[in-house]
Amino acid sequence: MWISDRLKNIKPSGVRRIFDLARQMKDPINLSIGEPDFDIPEPLKEEGIEWIRRGFNKYTPTQGIPELREKIAEHLRKKGVLFEEVMVTAGVTGGLLLASLALINPGDEVLIPDPFFVMYEYQVLLMGGTPVFIDTYPDFRLREEEIRKRITEKTKLMIINSPNNPTGAIYPLEDLKRVVEIARERNLLLFSDDIYDNFVYDHLTCPTVGQLYEKTLTFGGFSKGWAMTGWRLGYVAGPREIIQQMITLQQYTFSSVNSFAQKAAIKALDFNVDSYIQGYQRKRDLIYEGLREKFNVQKPQGAFYIFPEVPGGDGEAFVEKAIQNNLFIVPGSVFSKRNTHVRISFAASEETLLRGIEVLNRIG
Repeated sequence: MWISDRLKNIKPSGVRRIFDLARQMKDPINLSIGEPDFDIPEPLKEEGIEWIRRGFNKYTPTQGIPELREKIAEHLRKKGVLFEEVMVTAGVTGGLLLASLALINPGDEVLIPDPFFVMYEYQVLLMGGTPVFIDTYPDFRLREEEIRKRITEKTKLMIINSPNNPTGAIYPLEDLKRVVEIARERNLLLFSDDIYDNFVYDHLTCPTVGQLYEKTLTFGGFSKGWAMTGWRLGYVAGPREIIQQMITLQQYTFSSVNSFAQKAAIKALDFNVDSYIQGYQRKRDLIYEGLREKFNVQKPQGAFYIFPEVPGGDGEAFVEKAIQNNLFIVPGSVFSKRNTHVRISFAASEETLLRGIEVLNRIG
């Protein structure tokens, strides 16, 4: 009776349910967590601690401290991203919420490639919008015909996440150029969620729509690449008109963002994480080689997830079987309108991965 109508279609996260279950088990093989398995690098921790000791513990400007905003702008210019203004947010999820509040009206349609990060769907629903899913199976590519047949007069924007959670796919430049061509033609906004852009394997860089199209909001952050998940720090860059409205909304929602983390983030943008990424590439190779003979699976090009199709085609039943064997993974149905796959995180020790691979092949 007291709960708002906007929550009618919102259900608890399937990922969190698996996390909670894993915490109750003794010594689980946990390949469900979307979080780096390394700690924040010591120099970045020390930087944060130093600013706490120096008393940098008060509210900060709503849009973020000027020196961090300028550092982020410099970082994005080096990558060739097009933008007019930058703001600091409470993680990428906070940035996505502000953007959704600023842009999505009831009845607006938002294109979301499937599979997708679970939050996209529910933030659109919270705004009264309609999520419209674009099939990218089986190879997780963006096909022009699939996009065009989902566009209507109500379509307002499209969300791109590359490297992708849950598939680990990187959309090739040719796919992104087709998306931009359609966006220009239909005057659509694009959201580019680049949170995994440090985790790129086999290639030097990852192309983004923010490099190709000026009507893009580019989202990035420090949770994955520098393991600052608990420090809740992200950023959004894009057209000035939109960013200014998001800053106003931040005044009335988050107010401001973690103080000392912003100072540490300035140092983070100059901190080389190549050794961490090389370690994750070895883990990617380990799990891909361990699964490819038994499972139909695409080799991840980025992020730290692999998304195999399960024998029998019932991802939820497969996860239940895995849990019975003390292995925690997430059903693909949490991230997709299909129930044929499972998401496996390789953000774990090699020993844990080997134990997980053994169970997966045994029950597969």
